[in-house]
Amino acid sequence: MKKIRVVAIVGPTASGKTSYAIEYAKQNNGAIISADSRLVYKGFDIGTAKPTLEERENIPHYLIDIVEPPYNYSVAQYVKDAENAIKEITNLGKLPIIAGGTGLYLKGLLEGYDFPDIETDYVLREELKKRDRDSLYEELTHLDPASAQTIERNDKKKIIRALEIMRALGKPLSEVRGVKEHPYEVEWIGLNFPRNELYERIHKRVDIMLEQGLIEETKELLSKYGRIQNLLHTIGYQEIIAYLDGIMSLEEAVEKLKQNTRNYAKRQLTWFRKNEQIKWNCYPEKLKK
Repeated sequence: MKKIRVVAIVGPTASGKTSYAIEYAKQNNGAIISADSRLVYKGFDIGTAKPTLEERENIPHYLIDIVEPPYNYSVAQYVKDAENAIKEITNLGKLPIIAGGTGLYLKGLLEGYDFPDIETDYVLREELKKRDRDSLYEELTHLDPASAQTIERNDKKKIIRALEIMRALGKPLSEVRGVKEHPYEVEWIGLNFPRNELYERIHKRVDIMLEQGLIEETKELLSKYGRIQNLLHTIGYQEIIAYLDGIMSLEEAVEKLKQNTRNYAKRQLTWFRKNEQIKWNCYPEKLKK
């Protein structure tokens, strides 16, 4: 069977993926499928730099604002939803364009990695949340050293999810994840800027978020949903919550937000540089190093 052509536009945060994807879609009769793990949540707008309806310029966007913030939206669920979106877009005679920076979403959808779809065990999660990150990470390292190398020691949410899956299946996560054939012919486009320029773009974006009302949005989300994990562990909101809690001054919170976003951009680039199929349109020689 002939494979379905899709275009993947990837890169670090603040690299211009959204505007690039919209322009690409306009020129190529395309529709955009978000590959961002935070854009799926309703109300996570300013803090995620979610494109407004006006900014989307009448280009169809999929997998934005599809679940409420308390919902634990998994990689496996994303892959199912994105596959359905690709079918719908293709049936309409349009080009599916995947745009975003969440590496696991892209890996599961376009690189054929098979992530187990295990129901959430809320009782176990509450039990694991009471433990500190170091003890959780040590358990993960003991049970599955291979998976531990792919999860950051500070990412408590992912560590808990990995332990949850392993306990449900009774085997290491690295043994469960496999590679399956997928029906896509992918053209990978990577966006980036020199480090200093990228950092300037990140800092400017954070300043704009504050001007647009990031503090007010954070207060509204806290009032509506409480201190849910998806809010406490999302860059942009977690720093403002620290300010609202009196742990940091506003100046300190803003600087922390910029620092955390820079670090996130570094992690994204490290992830994407492993994909040799990506054609980088900005400074490819530097990215190869």
